[in-house]
Amino acid sequence: MQKAALITDIFLDPGAYFVGEGLFRIRTLLGSCVSITLWHPARRIGAMSHFLLARRGGAPAARHAEGGPDARYGEDALGLMIDEIAAAGVAPTECQAKIFGGGNMFPDFGRRAHALVGTQNGVAAKEWLREHRIAVVSENLYGTGHRQVIFEVETGDVWVRQASLGDMTVARHHSKEMHGKH
Repeated sequence: MQKAALITDIFLDPGAYFVGEGLFRIRTLLGSCVSITLWHPARRIGAMSHFLLARRGGAPAARHAEGGPDARYGEDALGLMIDEIAAAGVAPTECQAKIFGGGNMFPDFGRRAHALVGTQNGVAAKEWLREHRIAVVSENLYGTGHRQVIFEVETGDVWVRQASLGDMTVARHHSKEMHGKH
């Protein structure tokens, strides 16, 4: 009788990212934040971020004075993930990307700047992945409310549960069938 492999659960707090192989399941909870997953199907290595804002504010010189990359910012988080995946011998362009989050957590405030943070995060994530020539195979972005996201690194499956602010209904999506996994 074979023993099942032990899966290690990793929970990403806001501003965190993780890169690992198939024995990891990565989880997070998103509001206006966005998560990018990268997965290499043959090597079964994956990465996941949970970023709060697309970019640091200020001029480039001021950003560099603040120190090294900071995963709270999507631009930095993606760079950190790409660097670690490349260090493991995986070409980032051979990875599949999935993007989640960007929900409007304050729909009653209308289209004010703070209500659009999620949209800005999602648009920026798509732009960076295109610039890095990483194919986006699935996304679940925008809307209202929060999302629970679970990434199974072994299979590349990403499970998403979105809860609306008003009725707290649950929606599940699948990258092919639109039912459960991304």
